[in-house]
Amino acid sequence: MTSFTIRTTASVEMIDITDRVAAAVSESGVKNGFCRVFIPHTTAAVTINENADPDVPRDILAALDRIVPLSDRYRHAEGNAAAHIKASLFGASQTVFIESGRLVLGTWQSLFFCEFDGPRTRKALIQLTAC
Repeated sequence: MTSFTIRTTASVEMIDITDRVAAAVSESGVKNGFCRVFIPHTTAAVTINENADPDVPRDILAALDRIVPLSDRYRHAEGNAAAHIKASLFGASQTVFIESGRLVLGTWQSLFFCEFDGPRTRKALIQLTAC
């Protein structure tokens, strides 16, 4: 397993981590298998979506804010209940195939780290499985 640090600069943001994950795959020497990306935080997540148009992540975050507003009579005392809910909706992990030493992603797909309670210093864990 390997890991890397992500420093977020906003309370809510999506950061493309595809290059960092691809570098870990390349350095590992795994030619075919699986890459699992896990985010060990309860107010952050990882997702796969389009990175060709920067408005897509913006639209996703705006829609999430409408669905899960920052304040909504939550009982969680720390004031970050919305961040916990958003992280649960997206999930803590993604699995991507590895073929010929490269991540198998669609033309427009990228891996995004999703910050919902920043800014913070976060960690992403990568587990590679050769097949």
